[in-house]
Amino acid sequence: MRQLARIIALFAAVAGLLLGLGVPAQAFPQAAFPLSSNGSRGSDVVALQHLLAAHGRTVAVDGVFGSGTHSAVVGFQQSKGLTADGIVGPATWGALAVTVRQGDNGPAVKAVQSLLNAKRGAGLTVDGDFGSATNSAVRTFQSHAGIGVDGVVGPTTWKNLLWHFENINFGAGTMCAQSPDGNANAHWATAGAVGQLEAAAAVFAGTGNGRLPVGDASFEHGGDIPGHASHEVGMDIDVWPIRTDSAQCTAGRITWQSSTYDRAATRRLVQEIRAKAPGHVELIFFNDPQLISEGLTTNYPNHDNHLHIRYR
Repeated sequence: MRQLARIIALFAAVAGLLLGLGVPAQAFPQAAFPLSSNGSRGSDVVALQHLLAAHGRTVAVDGVFGSGTHSAVVGFQQSKGLTADGIVGPATWGALAVTVRQGDNGPAVKAVQSLLNAKRGAGLTVDGDFGSATNSAVRTFQSHAGIGVDGVVGPTTWKNLLWHFENINFGAGTMCAQSPDGNANAHWATAGAVGQLEAAAAVFAGTGNGRLPVGDASFEHGGDIPGHASHEVGMDIDVWPIRTDSAQCTAGRITWQSSTYDRAATRRLVQEIRAKAPGHVELIFFNDPQLISEGLTTNYPNHDNHLHIRYR
């Protein structure tokens, strides 16, 4: 027994040493810098705009990748000898991502703080001051991501922060969470998909047709989701069609053939989804033949009672 106790104690000591050295516990091998371009929205774009400011190219920090952000990106790419296409991919993110640590100040720190708030609910004040609260939040995220826990936001931490999925916000009175297949935790998606859906839902809420019911998206880190093989990379989100009584968040789910189906309101919803993500909607599966004939949705088996949005 004493020998066993010594072995256990030795193992615990080694494990503690490894953790202290920042050896990954569960690093996500799929982590990668996202792609952002004209039409993108969300927290990744907010971070991009802060990082552009860190390099002297100030743009409005509004989370919308519009013409001003595009011009700033092209100018930055030209200054770094990168392909000046206005698309922010791994090379551009790598050049933008400034290493920051406790004691630093400025827009790059604001980018870190805004990402930690959006991706992990850190509750930080986005003031550009890398103080103890930000240091603690960075370390907590690094532990969560299974990467070196040192409080320094370098290339690996930037990549994991930008890659990490975001939980859809149901607290704004524009959407409601539905889990018809029992996947209650499957309301995560890429920052771009979340930003674009939330923007569309906010506009749709102003039409007086009720809130938008959102079904399965992805789990927090992607991976297998029962019944939804395509919902594994954070780019696919299910929503429900709109009812004539606007009770789609409280009444039963319907199909496009139901007497309570509101085609006009559902059409408006689809139009807003596409308008808030120009060039970033791959397709929308939904079997209403009228919407299909209008080029708004695409036929696919078993999509009579929900719209499956696939973002690019």
